[in-house]
Amino acid sequence: MKTIQHWIDGSPVPGTGTDTAPVFNPATGAEQARVVLGGAADVGTAVTAATKAFATWSESSLTQRTQVMFAFRQLLVEHEEELGRIISAEHGKTVDDARGEIVRGREVVEFACGLGDVLKGSFSDQVSRGVDVHDFRQPLGVVAGITPFNFPAMVPLWMHPIAIATGNTFILKPSERDPSAANFVAELYRKAGLPDGVFNVVHGGKDAVDAILAHPGIEAVSFVGSTPIAKYVHERATAAGKRVQALGGAKNHAVVLPDADLEYAAGHITAGAYGSAGERCMAISVAVAVGEAADGLVAVLERKAREVKVGPGDRPGTDMGPLVTKAAQERVENAVATAATQGATVIVDGRGLKIDGHESGFFTGPSLLDHVTTEMDAYQQELFGPVLALVRVDTLDQAIDLINANPYGNGTALFTASGEAARRFQRDVKIGMIGVNVPVPVPMSYYSFGGWKDSLIGDSPIHGPEGIRFYTRPKVVTTRWPQQNHQIAAGFTFPTSN
Repeated sequence: MKTIQHWIDGSPVPGTGTDTAPVFNPATGAEQARVVLGGAADVGTAVTAATKAFATWSESSLTQRTQVMFAFRQLLVEHEEELGRIISAEHGKTVDDARGEIVRGREVVEFACGLGDVLKGSFSDQVSRGVDVHDFRQPLGVVAGITPFNFPAMVPLWMHPIAIATGNTFILKPSERDPSAANFVAELYRKAGLPDGVFNVVHGGKDAVDAILAHPGIEAVSFVGSTPIAKYVHERATAAGKRVQALGGAKNHAVVLPDADLEYAAGHITAGAYGSAGERCMAISVAVAVGEAADGLVAVLERKAREVKVGPGDRPGTDMGPLVTKAAQERVENAVATAATQGATVIVDGRGLKIDGHESGFFTGPSLLDHVTTEMDAYQQELFGPVLALVRVDTLDQAIDLINANPYGNGTALFTASGEAARRFQRDVKIGMIGVNVPVPVPMSYYSFGGWKDSLIGDSPIHGPEGIRFYTRPKVVTTRWPQQNHQIAAGFTFPTSN
């Protein structure tokens, strides 16, 4: 059986520990590989390699860094199909969905290719007689990313291209559930000409995470995952003096007004709810039907949910693959059962689905719940599976109040033909990312990604302008070059512009 090793200082290494974890094929339920589980010693080895590499990489020219990024971007294009199949085999999502996440991650690489313009500082001439001021930004040093299973390529690509292009060196701790994509990307970086030690991968669980949070040689940590772990990462890393990006969970609502095109809205909500088996932080998990839109919306949602083709991710025509683990499958199906006992109407029941030839796979079908209330578990919990809960309200204001009362503030969407309603909605909801007739409003790479409330711990969103600021620190320089024959007396009072 294949063993997936760490990638440190430019090559695979077995690490110092003996513990491993299984890597399953979710479509068959079979174990297909083992991944080594690193700890403090392996993190230390990676930090040593990254620290050594930082000494030269931080002094490299912007031209050199962007040339590597251009080459890396091209390799991601050339190997998109291969990487997509690696992701599908370990995560379970369809190959097309996996390729889609590679494309969205590649957009951040393209943003990093243009950092020469973004990193330009400012200059102020003659702020005082003979005095000028300018500023510039420098890299932090060794930085790390801790990433979730649901996007094994895209989420790390939100982090390391910007960190590396700004002159830092990077250590990635990917999910142990689907670890192979990280090593594949490391190999692409090597082929792109990135020096050894600039990008490293340490596999592992909590021991590796805690070692990253505590290591004094790591300057900053980026994290995407559940809210409880995001709070833990933020607290521990901040206490250790590190910068922290900590993105947490979500409960994303899609509001449908009576004037919306129900066929259009239901189609996009269905894709947003069941795409990637609902295992994404921007998935739509709650549809909010306003007024008379409710019955018609439920009818179309039911039809479209029953049309979703579930099967292995590498089978052509599949819309939705299995969940990532057996435990995830059981958790989602138990949530549907609980919703029924709490009073929800199960319009479409995805439980107990068996796929011919893949009877042991971690499959569950789309589930649609009607008459859900805010007291029910199906509304309150982030299920992270293909379950769509429908809540009925009378007015748009009630829908906005519903969203604002939720502890999460990641993403939301409104389906309407009214510009006035859309403007009121986007101004009044306490949410970080908003879509108008767009179900999954993930910003482009030149904007930053981040929610509000319990979806973002701290105040550092990811990629875009906020990513540049996160991975660099500014210097402001005040200069005076007096004529040699005209010395200026020093003063003991606070300096001013006079």
